[in-house]
Amino acid sequence: MTYLPLLAIGLVAGVFAGMFGIGGGLVIVPALIFLLKVRELEAIGTSLAALIPPVGLLGAFEYYRNGLMNIRYAALIAIGLFIGAYFGARIMIPLPPSVIRRVYAIFLFVIATRMLVMGK
Repeated sequence: MTYLPLLAIGLVAGVFAGMFGIGGGLVIVPALIFLLKVRELEAIGTSLAALIPPVGLLGAFEYYRNGLMNIRYAALIAIGLFIGAYFGARIMIPLPPSVIRRVYAIFLFVIATRMLVMGK
């Protein structure tokens, strides 16, 4: 198992959660797909499991019931989320709103561009 990349994904998602109130769909899912080559549905199910409780409990259960969740990955990502959200909040709180909007827009543009040009 690749412990460090999973902890890093959780840490980055936690930082972005603290900065922008996001994490799963915009950080964890693409990271699992692009970096660890996890299938899309398993990435979604694993992301939901990492964000529990209380986010996504019923949805995650349905992915689990269908064998589309990696519990070990989710647990390690959750550790990174816990720590990363603190640092993300510490980074963003002192910034002016105009800087926060620009940083978030750049982040979304990079993710959107990557998703558009992603090939199979």
